Amino acid sequence: MVTPKRIVAVTACPTGIAHTVMAAEALRKTAEMLGYDIKVETQGADGVRNALSDADIAAANLVILAADIHVNLDRFQGKPLYLVSTSTAIRDTRRVVELAVMQAQEQSAPSRAPTSVAPTSASSTGAPADSGTSKYLVGITSCPTGIAHTFMAAEALRKGAEDLGYDIKVETQGSVGAKNQLTGEEIDRADAVVIAADTYVDTSRFGGKRLYQTSTNHALKDGKGVIQSALALPNPDPAEDGEANYLASVRQAKANQSAQRSGPYKHLLTGVSYMLPVIVAGGLIIALSFVFGLTPEPGTLGDALLQIGGKSAFALIVPVLSGFIAFSIADRPGLAPGLVGGLLASNLGMGFLGGIVSGYLAGYIAKFVRDKINLPQNLEGLKPVLVIPLLSTLVVGLLLIYVFGGPVKAILDGMTAFLQNMGQTNAVILGLILGGMMAVDMGGPVNKAAYTFAVGLLASNVFAPMAAVMAAGMTPPLGLALATLISKRQFSDDERQAGRVASVLGISFITEGAIPFAAKDPVRVLPACVAGSAIAGALSMLFGCTLRAPHGGIFVLAIPNAISNGGLYVVAIAIGTLVTALTVTQLKRMQRKPQSADTAQEREAVPLVR
Repeated sequence: MVTPKRIVAVTACPTGIAHTVMAAEALRKTAEMLGYDIKVETQGADGVRNALSDADIAAANLVILAADIHVNLDRFQGKPLYLVSTSTAIRDTRRVVELAVMQAQEQSAPSRAPTSVAPTSASSTGAPADSGTSKYLVGITSCPTGIAHTFMAAEALRKGAEDLGYDIKVETQGSVGAKNQLTGEEIDRADAVVIAADTYVDTSRFGGKRLYQTSTNHALKDGKGVIQSALALPNPDPAEDGEANYLASVRQAKANQSAQRSGPYKHLLTGVSYMLPVIVAGGLIIALSFVFGLTPEPGTLGDALLQIGGKSAFALIVPVLSGFIAFSIADRPGLAPGLVGGLLASNLGMGFLGGIVSGYLAGYIAKFVRDKINLPQNLEGLKPVLVIPLLSTLVVGLLLIYVFGGPVKAILDGMTAFLQNMGQTNAVILGLILGGMMAVDMGGPVNKAAYTFAVGLLASNVFAPMAAVMAAGMTPPLGLALATLISKRQFSDDERQAGRVASVLGISFITEGAIPFAAKDPVRVLPACVAGSAIAGALSMLFGCTLRAPHGGIFVLAIPNAISNGGLYVVAIAIGTLVTALTVTQLKRMQRKPQSADTAQEREAVPLVR
């Protein structure tokens, strides 16, 4: 069993800022502490940083993917891959690295060449001793285009297995997705597993099975030889290293993670992550146009900026949201119907709600067409370029026009009218709710739900919730930074250092700056943050503040007309910050004070909370 020593990792979150960078730093420090070489690539709103080279990937024994959005995995083919969310990578980094290493060891065990161990009772064809009762194989084929080589290699493996007296089921992973998918019972029954692929194939479900990996070309040229090579591998013995129970728990944990990653919320987050750069760029450019007045004269620079931001970037918000929700569900087949459906939803006045509806419709319809419509093998290449986009786009368009368009538009119009005309009491309540949501999980699902709601309303010219959400998102890190200044004895040296960083993150509207404090003492920090953020959001709505830019933090105050009632907006943020700071310091009084600097080296591991 090979223990990985070189690790490569990729981190990515919907905003591509805080969670991405923090997960990368946590993985880097923990892996190095455990004695592994590691290189981490971050994929964020500003593009790819510390990009992994082909040489880095080739030299690695393990790939860790800490991501909350879709990440292309093709370049990691043939490498053990461990998937986890950014939040888990930040909060439980050591366990993530250890489980990833253990999984890589598990995957390497069946692939070892038969150096000193060989089948003791094999026939001349390389069949195992018990082949007379089973004689069954499973396989997977995949090529980069996912058309010709994928299916031809599958056919070659079938013929090779038949020549050797074996039944075989081959799953094809092509441009239309996985076909003829293997079940758990079929894998358990198989004597061996054959992977003929030129792209990455996840092999985690084949633990405890003889696993032979090769290229599609090799399978095409010598299908029978590939089968014989697979059958010649020794039977792996999971108990030989005493780790069988632990490996089973690893597989179960991985299955749970996969279930969490594949839900509708993950698809929505993927759409939001691709939409976010468009709306941030468009929103800030629109805000810059206000330097020349709210209605700049035609032909002026202000008018040009308004066309770039409002009439171009903002016109893409709903199509991009819809397209990449569908892309997350059905991969490439979902992109065309998702983009067309999103543009149609926008034209029908369905707004961001219509984009979400069209995205899910496009994704699941494209996936249904991909999986349920079968063509002759020589016509399979037409599915991704003709059949799926034509049928799914047509169905999505008709459903939006005749079924969902009217009701969704009515819901959006009603919500917009309510928000624009709501009384002061309702405004304060909405601000309390949105503000509290921004601090509940520090950039997690609840936070992203509130932010997505406010951002979506920008396209409908409703700007007050955006102001409340940004104020509430700035408050937690700012409040904790203030707390480390006014009550230094309640915080350790490390926390006081973190407070300086949190202040910068706070004014930049990066709520995740509070995560180190919340992870260390959630019982006291989270209630304080929720209280301060709820107050900040409520005051922003009470003061009638509006914000036309979806990001930027306190720096948007420098843009004329981007925010209304700027002075009162600063007051709302300041009061929310003070509430957070005072609440957390009072709650901290209930715990024993942390060790002093003089004894820090002697009692470095003593936790703040007993």
